[in-house]
Amino acid sequence: MLTRILVLGAVLVTALLAVLLWVGGGGPGNDWRPDGALQRPLPEAAVDTRQQRVEAAAQEVGVARPKQILFGDLHVHTTFSPDAFMMALPLGGGDGARPVSDACDFARYCAELDFWSINDHALGLTPWKWEDTVASIRECNQIAGEGSDPDLVSFLGWEWTQMGSGPANHYGHKNVVIRGLADDEIPTRPIAARLPDELGASSDQMPSRLLMGLAGVIRPTQNTWDLIHFFRDLNDVPFCPDGVPVHDLPPDCREAVATPAELFAKLDDWGFDSTVIPHGTTWGFYTPLGSSWDKQLKGDMHDPERQTILEVYSGHGNSEEFRAWKETQFSSDGTPSCPEPTSDYLPSCWQAGEIIRSRCLDAGESPEECEARAADARQNYVEADQEGHLTVPGATADEWLDAGQCRDCFQPAFNYRPRSSAQYIMALRDFEDPENPRRFEFGFMAASDNHTARPGTGYKEYARTEMTEARLALAGARVLDFGRPKPAEAPEARSKAWTPDAFDGQFFELREAERSTSYFVTGGLMAVHAEGRDRDAIWHAMDRKEIYGTSGPRILLWFDLLNPPDPDGKALPMGGSTTLAEDPRFQVRAVGSFEQKPGCPADTLQALGPEEVHHLCRGECYHPGDLRRVITRIEVIRIRPQNAPGEPVEGLIEDPWRVLPCPGDPAGCSVTFTDADFVDSGRDALYYARAIEAPNLAVNADGLRCERDETGACVRTNACVEVPDSDDCLAETEQRAWSSPIFVGHGGGASG
Repeated sequence: MLTRILVLGAVLVTALLAVLLWVGGGGPGNDWRPDGALQRPLPEAAVDTRQQRVEAAAQEVGVARPKQILFGDLHVHTTFSPDAFMMALPLGGGDGARPVSDACDFARYCAELDFWSINDHALGLTPWKWEDTVASIRECNQIAGEGSDPDLVSFLGWEWTQMGSGPANHYGHKNVVIRGLADDEIPTRPIAARLPDELGASSDQMPSRLLMGLAGVIRPTQNTWDLIHFFRDLNDVPFCPDGVPVHDLPPDCREAVATPAELFAKLDDWGFDSTVIPHGTTWGFYTPLGSSWDKQLKGDMHDPERQTILEVYSGHGNSEEFRAWKETQFSSDGTPSCPEPTSDYLPSCWQAGEIIRSRCLDAGESPEECEARAADARQNYVEADQEGHLTVPGATADEWLDAGQCRDCFQPAFNYRPRSSAQYIMALRDFEDPENPRRFEFGFMAASDNHTARPGTGYKEYARTEMTEARLALAGARVLDFGRPKPAEAPEARSKAWTPDAFDGQFFELREAERSTSYFVTGGLMAVHAEGRDRDAIWHAMDRKEIYGTSGPRILLWFDLLNPPDPDGKALPMGGSTTLAEDPRFQVRAVGSFEQKPGCPADTLQALGPEEVHHLCRGECYHPGDLRRVITRIEVIRIRPQNAPGEPVEGLIEDPWRVLPCPGDPAGCSVTFTDADFVDSGRDALYYARAIEAPNLAVNADGLRCERDETGACVRTNACVEVPDSDDCLAETEQRAWSSPIFVGHGGGASG
């Protein structure tokens, strides 16, 4: 009898282990393999109308021979990206798979874009997902036709998603976009970012199959099983061996590098035409306190041939504007400390001290004791860096007020990092070679950074939880915790030091998910001045940097240097570079975007049908009327890059340098101006223009929606959190377009 019991027990244990290993290996989970895109392009007449409208508007503002202005989105994620996958799970508030084919259909029918690219996080692209991505992008292009006038051009790409453990090793996120689509024009695999070991967040460190199986048995839902399957599929693909040329690597491994220099070297090894676009540079959700772009101009960390375009705006907010305040400060030995607040900025570390001080006084402690605790809280915060908010036990979003935010920036990224802003980046120079100092010469663009396979979401301000990433951080935290809400932490009158040992791999649990939700916007667009509609014409425009970005509306913008040293007398367009011995003269011409009609055009309704229009477009599409919005003014920014090592940038960035009013005519605005100080200054300069539309309502345009006192300080917030999905949290804003800069050298080079 005992033998039978032991045998039966062994059988049951073996069966249980088999079940746990099967579940923990992703057995009951789904791949979420996608369907194909719709097999029809937009009618030729609908595409022709776009260009006819551009030509008519150009003539109104005096552009004699306009190139085509094409709009696109070079930053789009599907559920192949781990964070997008978590958003798509019902547990995260989503409604299932959003594949590359969905993105193709959305770009074509809902947003009516001219071009777009896929940019899933490379770390999540296993071999079969990359193969499927390539096949889907090829299919999307085949539908458009192979001629010179496609309705939509689709580019292949991925996101290199790097995060540092501190300012010294943080380089940030960069999109890689590939020009071609033939087998001999694309890499075998994308190149991911290898995270620093101290973050402990690489995908090959997930729990064992037994532990994951136990989680799947305790919570036997399809959500749980799909999540386990997704990460097990990812974890089962090993990283490629180091030191092996890219062409000699096995096809079934994941390639990853730690720095931009290594990324550029890998792309050089492949030898294909590609561009690398940094983005989200000021977004403090993943950028350490005190991060700066200075180190990215040194040596091989910058490739001026591939890294030529900078994303200044996306659905994660604006990264354009520099501010002189600091979120943290460092002593000569690198020790961080908390700066005092200014009239326009409240450091989060300082507010941590104020929260603790207030609690301490409420508990009846002496002012001296409470000041000491406040000082400890400030120091604990800066030493914890991005986890600083966790050093204040039980702190609510409202207690933080607007700490860490740029109060006077246009739709700023959350927890703003000003020394990674576009303006700061453009003011930098590296003097390692004094005879040939280096600087960044970026063209500017904008994008959506959408995670629901919806390129070009900024055409209308609606559907906040679908057309922005408002669910991203909260969904990630909920899904990684398998839906179990963590108990609320009790408020305490003392700060606590952050210990990295508390990090359990749940990235979103360690970020300010609640407050960040109020900073996601519908996203921007990239525009190119192209000779034609085809792939090569778009790529050549990007090469010339004859591009610009908008905060979503399809504003038309031209920015030219009128007196370049051109023997043919041609103006130099945005993105251009030249040297002048006379004061430069410029012209800016801008035409506002079309007011939108409700619903979708007949072509889209016919192609998709009512059910898919609701599922894919959420019932609204790009649907322009005949009336254009008014451009109210043109703002010109002048930046004079550093002339010596360590020269402060504060006086080099002039924003705005000129404000040129517009007449309020829907036909557009044309202004000219001269820099009469250029010759006398003895300095190189770059100039770019912002075209500002009349105010309208936009999703999350007011961030935390602070109530402010007479000094402008935030005294109460009304964050867009735990509100119904039907509430779009609209606020008035001034939508805009940013031109690429024009770079003007002084008499052959910088001088003192």
